[in-house]
This record gives sequence, C-alpha cells and structure tokens, in this order.
Amino acid sequence: MDPKKVITLCPACGSCPTVEFDGETVRLGEEGNRVTLKKAEWNDLVDKVVRGELGPV
Repeated sequence: MDPKKVITLCPACGSCPTVEFDGETVRLGEEGNRVTLKKAEWNDLVDKVVRGELGPV
C-alpha cells in the first residue's frame, strides 16, 4: 500500500467522498462523515467483495 494515496470517488468536484490510504489505515468518506479502517479490516472488506459476499445495492 502506498504511504499516502487519495482516490476521489467523483473527480468532477472536491466535495465528494474519498478513499485515503495512509500507511496502516484507510479512511472512507468526506469531512464529518468518515470511517477509518485498519489495513487488515480493509483487506477483509476487499476479500468479501472479490468473493462475491458483497456487491452492488
């Protein structure tokens, strides 16, 4: 995982949610509405998506 990497979910503006990878944590959301996952928690989430346990709603 890159030391610091930010992915904007909507590149058209600066107020949409982001995914921020920062060392051992991953932050999802936007100011005032954010969740922080540890690296292992993020990897568990990705694994569930890949295995098909989680998908579109």
